[in-house]
Amino acid sequence: MRIAVCIKQVPDTEARLRVAKDGKWLDEEDLRFVINESDEYAVEEALTWAEKTGGEVVIISLGPARVQEALRKGLALGAAKAIHLVDEAYQGGDARATAVALAAAIQNEGADLVLTGSQSDDVGYGSTASLVAGHLGWPHAWLVMGLEVEEGGATAKVTREMESGMNEVFRLTLPAVIEVQAGINHPRYASLKGIMKAKRKPIDKPTPAELGLDAASLGAAGSHLEILEIAFPDSGDGAQMIEGDAAAAAKELVEKLQKEARVL
Repeated sequence: MRIAVCIKQVPDTEARLRVAKDGKWLDEEDLRFVINESDEYAVEEALTWAEKTGGEVVIISLGPARVQEALRKGLALGAAKAIHLVDEAYQGGDARATAVALAAAIQNEGADLVLTGSQSDDVGYGSTASLVAGHLGWPHAWLVMGLEVEEGGATAKVTREMESGMNEVFRLTLPAVIEVQAGINHPRYASLKGIMKAKRKPIDKPTPAELGLDAASLGAAGSHLEILEIAFPDSGDGAQMIEGDAAAAAKELVEKLQKEARVL
């Protein structure tokens, strides 16, 4: 079984973020980037099933040169191959344009199964993998907390998280796109041997032409969504400090919640 995993490199959630001068994105100077959290679980799930089925894992990512660090980590963990969509034509796109490129790379690899995280930790749209499935014409499932590739590799049983603490269990025919939740497994650490081997492995960098794509459908040129501005939320406005002992403060708080906030 050949399993493709789409990963994204995102700003470290513990880093101090600054808005870039143009106001449209973050200032990336000295900003630390990491693999998106739920994507790490997708990598582990792919490696687990590749080991069980005697298959191999292909890591795919779209982004600038710095993304190579994330791909090297995937190789160090045990992926057989890495693909970096680094050509300038791929960059700056929305979920739709990104999905066009990823779907073409997946198809070119002849994958039987695609795993991704449920959503990214930066923009958090949660739509790219669904669009990839649409371009491929494959079934897909979102918010997956359990995956079982069934005997013969023709179907997979998935457990999907729903509202009110309920789960949904159903079967998909393969090939399919599965979007996993963080917590589905316990991601492994790269061994020293794996890290050393990863340094020597080549990373494929196919151009749009090599994937049979028109550059006009990719990146910023092929996007239907444009980010006009980002900003930090306002803080501190409207805060009220309640003085007095605990009993009096609690009484006043309840009155404010009932009469002003109207939430009780």
